[in-house]
Amino acid sequence: MLIWFLPLFLLLLLIGLPVFFALLAAPGLLLWLNGQERDVALLYRNVYNGIDSFPLMAIPFFMLAGELMNRGGITLRLVEFSQAMMGHLRGGLAHVNILSSMLFAGLSGSAVADTSALGSMLIPAMEKQGYTRRFAAAITAASSVIGPIIPPSGIMIIYAYVMGESVAALFLAGIVPGVMVGLSLMLMVRFMANRYDFPVASAKTTWNERGQASLKAFFPLMTPVIIMGGILLGIFTPTEAAAIAVAYAIIIGLFIMRTLKLSDLPDVLSRSAATSAVVLLLVGAAMAFKTVVSLSHAPQILADIILGLSENPLILLFLINLLLFIVGMFLDAGPAIIILGPVLGPVFTDLGIDPIHFAIIMSVNLTVGLATPPMGLVLFVASSVSGERVETISRAILPFLAMEILVIFLVTYIPALSMTIPQLTGFAN
Repeated sequence: MLIWFLPLFLLLLLIGLPVFFALLAAPGLLLWLNGQERDVALLYRNVYNGIDSFPLMAIPFFMLAGELMNRGGITLRLVEFSQAMMGHLRGGLAHVNILSSMLFAGLSGSAVADTSALGSMLIPAMEKQGYTRRFAAAITAASSVIGPIIPPSGIMIIYAYVMGESVAALFLAGIVPGVMVGLSLMLMVRFMANRYDFPVASAKTTWNERGQASLKAFFPLMTPVIIMGGILLGIFTPTEAAAIAVAYAIIIGLFIMRTLKLSDLPDVLSRSAATSAVVLLLVGAAMAFKTVVSLSHAPQILADIILGLSENPLILLFLINLLLFIVGMFLDAGPAIIILGPVLGPVFTDLGIDPIHFAIIMSVNLTVGLATPPMGLVLFVASSVSGERVETISRAILPFLAMEILVIFLVTYIPALSMTIPQLTGFAN
């Protein structure tokens, strides 16, 4: 009977119940009907146990660091740097949008923060230069999914916590796929720029001007270097790295760049606390949900179903990518990873797929789902920022989604793209 927890969960989502309550209500109701009252108590106790974790503290710290940097005007420095490097190209502001997202990804790791921060700045600027508002919103939403792929990444921290993998290995494995997503979007912009005669954002800057823009962006750009360098050298753990990122953001915002005021801190803290609370509650509920996954023997049942379709790992990876893509349309990446990771991960590990490689396949696929119609979260954020309807943004984003899907399949079938850096640094076999 417990195997019905997943259909019931999906039904509760369809009738509009928030994800947090659906994650607890579906298994709790079935356990109660099954006469397992003791397991019901265990289910809800695991909500707290799922949150009470030192590695998970990295999530609120990274969110706070991103909020501090955004409030301190660091986003503007990154945009100015990107424009100095790429503004002279045809379709320059679209390229600037993508490059800014790649750089911002190394600071916050959040697609929503990327869409909100860069969209409010670049969408009006692109519209002034002659781009349609729906195109500007679409490229902003499409490029924002790079945020959770390039480290630091909140969803990779969650995956590592749930599946017992190395956070550092996942961070390193996400670098090349994240860059590939950015480059693929630039290729599509280049194609469209030639076809639709997109405007050039600015005259080509001199090396001196590029140097000045680089100096202004130096301290923000050092953030991912400090985070990854410290982790790789064993100086601090990922959680400690997140705390150091917060301290670094405060120092450069208050004392070096002087773009952050003490009066800004209460609002920054409250905003990041509210966002962190939502994420951690979902993690706690999903960890409790995971308890019922193990009690129901769902992984073994699903493994039998999957292996009944085919024993060829290449075909199964194709099918699982389709499943993840569909799931990503309706469910946020964090909860989807916590729910499906324990179910799918062991199946593909037994088929010989490296667990780090499979983690990246899941993470990239579900992250792209954030920009996928009809329920992609960043589509709604882009709609709110731009004032365009979600439907019009969804149509404009399709060419960019096609490029991101191509990257998903390249990462899936060429393991070296994600595994080379972790292997070279000794974080993967």
